[in-house]
Amino acid sequence: MSLQSTERRITAVDIAKRKHGDPVVALTAYHAHTASILDEHVDFILVGDSLGMVMHGMESTVPVTLDMMIVQGLAVMRGSKRALVVVDMPFGSYEASKEEAFHSAARILKETGAGAVKLEGGEHMAETVEFLVRRGVPVMGHVGLTPQAINTMGGFRVQGKSDESQRQTEIDAKAISDAGAFAMVMEGIVEPVARQITETIRTVTIGIGASPACDGQILVLEDMLGLNEWTPKFVKEFGSIRAHIEEAVTNYAGAVRDRSFPGSDHVYARKRT
Repeated sequence: MSLQSTERRITAVDIAKRKHGDPVVALTAYHAHTASILDEHVDFILVGDSLGMVMHGMESTVPVTLDMMIVQGLAVMRGSKRALVVVDMPFGSYEASKEEAFHSAARILKETGAGAVKLEGGEHMAETVEFLVRRGVPVMGHVGLTPQAINTMGGFRVQGKSDESQRQTEIDAKAISDAGAFAMVMEGIVEPVARQITETIRTVTIGIGASPACDGQILVLEDMLGLNEWTPKFVKEFGSIRAHIEEAVTNYAGAVRDRSFPGSDHVYARKRT
């Protein structure tokens, strides 16, 4: 007889039921150890392609590969037991065709054990989202400021400021909702527009630089912890980990240089016979 854990993970279906209910709490993670810390406190963990910038110092998320996402997704699955794990589909892994998208999504789900995938894009990606959902792939959408499209958007630009931008953002959100996405990240969308979309579509909305009216919120963990030198407008720092790391590293370097570390408590002595 095989032994199975009695603790059930949160699923995409559970998240979908939270529309206009208790706010959904989410953060990004890329490692087993950070996932283990978040697991008790969040509803889902996003293994975001932001790992390219956060972990590897890339200028954008565009260079991130499917293999990179699978490796880090597996790490997060190992470190968590309760939260739904959603893995980003990186640029170039789903745009060419619905079939390519399915093969990429299938690899992610099979090789990581994650409970859902996330892909960027609005109206033009609705057919792909529907194709995946009909084949058993839980899909989280992502509209508004879509970082993978930075080269065509002309940078990280807030969406919904003009009447035309508002109309297109609303069209994109409705299309992805109608296609069957169980939830949707709304990034960099002006507040009134994000609020209106949340109130009118049936899909759970997850805000990041959007509106407090969204059905949930997500931040990049390292931004929220104050690890970076620069903080985006939409981020509130709930910690100051960069300062703590710098203090610890300074103290360590000083202790090594003045030979106070390692001390007698940190070395192995021979046993007396």
